[in-house]
Amino acid sequence: MIKGILSLVINVLIVLVLVHAIGSWIPQIRESEFYRKLDNIIEPILRPIRRVIPTYGGLDFSPFILLLILYLIKHLFKL
Repeated sequence: MIKGILSLVINVLIVLVLVHAIGSWIPQIRESEFYRKLDNIIEPILRPIRRVIPTYGGLDFSPFILLLILYLIKHLFKL
């Protein structure tokens, strides 16, 4: 039961991070209300990663690192 819920939460986070990352490249999406709400959810999770791993050449690798962490959690807990 708990594994199922945790797996669902991680899967939803993975999708949200991917949508957030792709949406950040498209100005029309970035200005939408949906993206602002999504940004309010994802940004607090990305902020600590950005403190540790700064942007490199204008590229933000924090969504990639977050995805790696989420997949690592799934693998370690066999979700």
